[in-house]
Amino acid sequence: MAGIVEAPDGMWFKSSLSFANGNCVEVSDLPGGRIGVRNSREREGPVLRFTSDEWQAFLGGVRKGEFDDFGRIRM
Repeated sequence: MAGIVEAPDGMWFKSSLSFANGNCVEVSDLPGGRIGVRNSREREGPVLRFTSDEWQAFLGGVRKGEFDDFGRIRM
């Protein structure tokens, strides 16, 4: 189940796949139709902001598996 975090600037959602040590990102709808992404361990830290079109393009790439090789050890 995804976690919801109350924040002064909106509701932040944490993935249900987040690790117990808090290594995860949180996502929120922001004013002006933007989408915010932040590090769940640094809630007062920087927020990446995306337009709706940028976010939908990213999600489309994720669904198609375009990013599946990132983060893997390459030799």
